[in-house]
Amino acid sequence: MTRLMPRVLLAPAVVSLFLWMIVPLAMTIYFSLIRYNLMEPGAHVYTALANYRYFITDPDFWPSVAHTLQLLGTVIAVTVVLGVGLALLVNEPFPGQGLVRVLLISPFFVMPTVNALLWKNMMMNPIYGVLADVWHYFGATPIDWMADFPLVSIIIMLSWQWLPFACLIFITSLQSLDREQMEAARMDGANALHQFWYLTLPHLARSIAVVVMIEMIFLMSVFAEIFTTTSGGPGNESTNLAFLIFKQALMNFDVGVASAGALFAVVLANIAAVFLLRMVGKNLD
Repeated sequence: MTRLMPRVLLAPAVVSLFLWMIVPLAMTIYFSLIRYNLMEPGAHVYTALANYRYFITDPDFWPSVAHTLQLLGTVIAVTVVLGVGLALLVNEPFPGQGLVRVLLISPFFVMPTVNALLWKNMMMNPIYGVLADVWHYFGATPIDWMADFPLVSIIIMLSWQWLPFACLIFITSLQSLDREQMEAARMDGANALHQFWYLTLPHLARSIAVVVMIEMIFLMSVFAEIFTTTSGGPGNESTNLAFLIFKQALMNFDVGVASAGALFAVVLANIAAVFLLRMVGKNLD
């Protein structure tokens, strides 16, 4: 009875979590195997793998996969590189260090929709945006970011929002760096570059792996920034997998194809997660 009690107490939470995860997944698998259009809710026809075939052969499919990978790779690279640099800068004591750290991490708490509107209207607007004023100051023609560089615009927004998260993780990790070891290396003649490459960077390896894993999980499902600013356009220039699934479900009203796309995204995310977990595991050993 003593051994059973912990399991009995945990059972409601485990069952609830199981139902919360399995029921939606089962419904998604079911919808992906039938023809289910919201305009014809009563017509449920079994289609086997036709929805998957339709989704993969969609002309927007491969561009959306490419955009998703570009977005993931670029944002992660920018946030890791700049995050390490900024963390090193604010790690050394200086007047106002606490205030600078608070201001540095504050963009992470901005809601995605607010972040998108801020960049779209205050920064990147070609008429009255801050960047347009800078262009005018130097006598150049302002860039219409959302029309000419839509994917780059999304990457800039996401990098600005996720950079504070990376900085916070790296600053926390630097607090545990052995100062005596750094001082000994300095006394042995190691310059700043050698100290960073052989001591600081290996120490940050676990933190970098964690940042990459968490950012990849969240960036796979980026939607609010795209919906609020470019709506996947012009054309499909800024459409990622999440937005393509949205278009199939709520613009084409095809729940079956959207469910097939969602399962494809789940498989892709799990493949990425396996590699990332192995990477993290190696760094934790």
